[in-house]
Amino acid sequence: MSSLSVPVNPFAHLKAVWAYRGFILGSVRRQFQARYQNSLLGAAWTVLNPLAMILIYTVVFSQLMRTRLPGSENAFSYSIYLCSGVLTWGLFSEITSRSLTVFIEHANLIKKLSFPRLCLPVIVLGNAILNFIIIFGLFTVFLLVTKNFPGLPYLAVFPLVAVEAAFAIGLGVTLGILNVFFRDVGQFYGVILQFWFWLTPIVYPVSALPEWARRLLDLNPMAGLIAGFQTIFVEGRWPLWNKLIPITLLAFVMCSLGIRLFLRHAGEMVDEL
Repeated sequence: MSSLSVPVNPFAHLKAVWAYRGFILGSVRRQFQARYQNSLLGAAWTVLNPLAMILIYTVVFSQLMRTRLPGSENAFSYSIYLCSGVLTWGLFSEITSRSLTVFIEHANLIKKLSFPRLCLPVIVLGNAILNFIIIFGLFTVFLLVTKNFPGLPYLAVFPLVAVEAAFAIGLGVTLGILNVFFRDVGQFYGVILQFWFWLTPIVYPVSALPEWARRLLDLNPMAGLIAGFQTIFVEGRWPLWNKLIPITLLAFVMCSLGIRLFLRHAGEMVDEL
């Protein structure tokens, strides 16, 4: 396949991906089943793993350490703060990390079969969203049982997840294409992701940071997004929408950049793999 044979119209690629929606849905289902194919409890692990994480956070931080957020008397405040950050960061981490290697992992498939290559990151996105729905559903049950459900502000989760998924898949596809040509990108991003996690207020509250460090959070697009989730679940309030403008714009830029890079280098990628 040469670069000349790749359509340059992005809408043609999106139309082709839609035509292969059956292939995408089938691949998402097969990957989900394959994950637990030879395990004794099968798909039950999908529920048991996140349930264990929520219980550990609750027991350790709320009951044993009796950790409280500043200004909160709620016994579950810190575990809810932690879960709302860790779970949503997990979605971002899964999409970007798997998109980073998706073209390399499916090199044989790309070389042997003719299908829209953009189906691959869409399958990654579908799997990550499916896992997130299961995990976040359990977290929602936990909020209901402990009488910490935020009420109407819960609806804000949907646009926040949409923005997060768009930013993650745009960044992931961009890095995935670069990783085909420069394999150091994959190793480098693994290091960056660890620093990024700890530079985002997920484990610690923003109030624990000195004033100069709080100002630097404006440079971290994930900080405003994670804070939006924490505002919903810990405070039961709607997120500050103006804080989400930077990451929304960045999501649009990253998606545009990812598609542009793909259109320009799709043919070269096949030769490089």
